[in-house]
Amino acid sequence: LFMVYLYTLFIGCALFAAAVLVWATGGDWRAVLPALINGSIAKPGRWGQTLTEAAPLLLVALGAIVASRMNLVNIGQEGQLLVGAASAAMIATRGSGIFILIISILFGALGGAIWSSVAALLKYWRKVPVVVSTLLMVFIATQLTGFLLTKKSLLLDRSANRPNKTQTSGQLAANTRLPYIHIFGNDISIAVPISVCIALIVVFVLNRTIWGFRLNMVGMNARVAQRFGVSERGAGIITLAIGGALAGLAGSFMFTSGAANYRYTPGFANNVGWEGLLVALVSRNQPLVAVVIALVFAGLRTGSSFLASTGIQREIVDVVRALLVLALLLPPAYVFLRGNSHKDKSKGDK
Repeated sequence: LFMVYLYTLFIGCALFAAAVLVWATGGDWRAVLPALINGSIAKPGRWGQTLTEAAPLLLVALGAIVASRMNLVNIGQEGQLLVGAASAAMIATRGSGIFILIISILFGALGGAIWSSVAALLKYWRKVPVVVSTLLMVFIATQLTGFLLTKKSLLLDRSANRPNKTQTSGQLAANTRLPYIHIFGNDISIAVPISVCIALIVVFVLNRTIWGFRLNMVGMNARVAQRFGVSERGAGIITLAIGGALAGLAGSFMFTSGAANYRYTPGFANNVGWEGLLVALVSRNQPLVAVVIALVFAGLRTGSSFLASTGIQREIVDVVRALLVLALLLPPAYVFLRGNSHKDKSKGDK
């Protein structure tokens, strides 16, 4: 109940600050909340779009949660997602049919796993902190996947129907796309139920299997785990590879579900990797809670598009969205800091 009060307070403050900002820049402050609600759930077809947007956010968050069980801070999901999407595009745009679709999705997950495994090798071979290597590899992934769209690569679409002659991959064939579920006037990508199933699998593996127990053991005390025969190096490499695979899977799901009109383009990730990491932080690394938080973040993404249609400047829309994201981050941060202060106080009394 205390957390509900905190979230209500911070979200209310964020909405008030957003209204003041919109009013100060000449916009209609009364349109902020209705536009967010209409764009995310109220208008026809919008909650289906919100669910579809939530799927990659959830997958990225699940990868971060798995890594957190070993106290590994993987913040390179944006790059892993890009590599996964580009890998899927390289396969999917060279064929058609359900078999090519499945292979491309798996290839996308493999691309993300290989990319994150580089950070694992750097950690256990050269002692490079994961938080540093994964962050720097985002920039490498951006440049590498950008190179794949140049004239010297095989990913660039050279056909006459390339939109505005921009750097883009070929468009995915109609029979090589993820199917959509049509319900109550909404179109929901099949990636949504698949992502929820993966979340349930992650919950089961982390809490009900021997491997999950070993993972928690290494995270709590690597030396004790080593004495019980659990290899920190082996568990760390597998954990980071799984996190990268989930981020790569998110990228391949985005590509095959219609992101960027079924094309791979520069800026394809659209901050999904970063926001997925925030989903994991807000959910406090709880997979089932991450399902709900991913829906909230997806609602902010889809609702902000309606906010821009009210005439509010795009820059102001981005600030409003950032304020609401900050409001979601502050309650768990406050509880964490409050808990640490109580611990320090109790130690001082002793």
